[in-house]
Amino acid sequence: MKNRKGFTLIELLVVIAIIGILAMIAYPSYQESVKKSRRVDAQSALQGLALALERWYTTKGTYTGAATGGANTGAPVIFSTKSPIDGAGTYYHLKIQSASSSTYVIGAEPVGAQSGDGVLILKSTGARGWDIDNDANGLLSGLGASPNEVESTEMCWKSSC
Repeated sequence: MKNRKGFTLIELLVVIAIIGILAMIAYPSYQESVKKSRRVDAQSALQGLALALERWYTTKGTYTGAATGGANTGAPVIFSTKSPIDGAGTYYHLKIQSASSSTYVIGAEPVGAQSGDGVLILKSTGARGWDIDNDANGLLSGLGASPNEVESTEMCWKSSC
């Protein structure tokens, strides 16, 4: 009898099945991690927009007029309109939700692969919000129109406040 070396077909199938099971467990965790890192990048971009608005206020004495066409709402002209700020992909659109002479509310709307992640907001008071349950359907325009808003229990940037 010859001594044969190698793997049988059954052994190969068992290994492939184990790899498949591990991939089914690991891939969703990886996807959630990527989504979370994109959200953190959008939070940083919102803070950058807030700093740009503070510089605007220092020179103009008001937060108004910092959006496209000199408007008080919409895409900012004083900062990037997307997150990530650099790079080809866009996962959030940055917008000025409202601006007055002394206050502002800015936000990040999820788009593309981030759709359904809920809007992020930052107020001039420093209050932060994330529409965790996405009842505003990912749109800043849904904020403040009850029940589509960032509730008081969602006034933080963590998954649990």
